[in-house]
Amino acid sequence: MKQVTHFINGAFTPASNGPKGEIFDPATGQVSGTVDFASKEVVDQAVEAAAKAFIEWRKTSLAKRSQVLFAFRELLNAKKEELAAIITAEHGKVLSDALGEVTRGLEVVEFACGIPHLLKGAYSESVSTGIDSYSIRQPLGVAAIISPFNKSFRRRFNSLIDDLF
Repeated sequence: MKQVTHFINGAFTPASNGPKGEIFDPATGQVSGTVDFASKEVVDQAVEAAAKAFIEWRKTSLAKRSQVLFAFRELLNAKKEELAAIITAEHGKVLSDALGEVTRGLEVVEFACGIPHLLKGAYSESVSTGIDSYSIRQPLGVAAIISPFNKSFRRRFNSLIDDLF
């Protein structure tokens, strides 16, 4: 049976003796695996790893960040049929709908590839009498995501990320 764990700091991190949930095969209703629920300590470990990664990512040039996103887009596009098959097997969607999900994800990544343009600041002169306005955009910190992906999808996702570096 498969076990879904946490992915922290580039590695799968199983919870130790913590509570688990059952994973059901959508086609049969049978239990096909378990998922580790995160303890406070596991969440703290994930937040700490993300905060450390943020320090380096913040220093990364916009050109390099954009290159990473474009490479990620190419990998997703090359593996879209495989990813759709995983969604079908593990979430019960028909293949055409699963491929649509992957395509919508690609659209989000393509939008993010334009990040250098989106991060530009702005300056507007004389927005009111004697008043100019400006904005700057800077990375502020760590964000969190609760991902619906299961272990098989994450394993393939992780291999895509590994291909970037």
